Amino acid sequence: MTDPQSAPRDPASGGDPALTTPPPASEALGSALAGAARRAGLDPSADRSTGHVVWHAMGGWRGIVEAVVPGVVFIAVYTLTMDAETGDGDLFWSLGLSVGIAALFTIARLFARQPVTSAVSGLLAVVVAAAFAIFTGEASNNFIPGFITNALYGAAFLISAFAGWSIIGLAVGFLMGEGTAWRRDRRKRRAFFWLAIAWAALFAARLLVQFPLYLADNVAALGTLKLVMGIPLFAPLLAVSYLVVRALYPPAPKEDLSEPV
Repeated sequence: MTDPQSAPRDPASGGDPALTTPPPASEALGSALAGAARRAGLDPSADRSTGHVVWHAMGGWRGIVEAVVPGVVFIAVYTLTMDAETGDGDLFWSLGLSVGIAALFTIARLFARQPVTSAVSGLLAVVVAAAFAIFTGEASNNFIPGFITNALYGAAFLISAFAGWSIIGLAVGFLMGEGTAWRRDRRKRRAFFWLAIAWAALFAARLLVQFPLYLADNVAALGTLKLVMGIPLFAPLLAVSYLVVRALYPPAPKEDLSEPV
């Protein structure tokens, strides 16, 4: 007989869920994550296609444009104004136009009386990144906030997975009204473990690929890869995550209201 004390533990299990006391902040965190997912339209119980859900979560064409254009403008202007001898572009115009366009997006939403949360968060991100670059005089420092964000997000997903309290599981559990009961289901627990690992891998990949370019002060390549590893990687992983959750929580069958023959 195997000694239960010496038997290896599955990292996806987080111990025995029936005996593990939920962390004090799990309910508050789960509720907050579920609320954010619901506002983004990521409700697995909704009768919508995966493509529609992912598109809505990214804000449609307008949301994608608001997320991508400021970065494209920064790289384009910096590259076009690059000095042949020093290899440096015009930092003032690059950052000024990038921040200005992000501000215009926010103002446009205000005038249209549309939700401004995504636009404001995008504007703040651009302003903070620009501040890093302006105060140091180094264009590459414009990417430091992104590195910090990826490191924090990646660490949070990784730690939550190996602690047995996957961030994905907490969000979905409270979104579907079962709280932390998913931890008593081995199938769900494993799925949420690997989804958290996948998201952690995405953030880690961004750092592993982009940080060496930062050290090499290759601003043009760094900015281009940041765009390539942004939405083009985020959207497919979001779609896969949604499909996995839909498989774990299949929608209830619709009642047949037709009259019997």
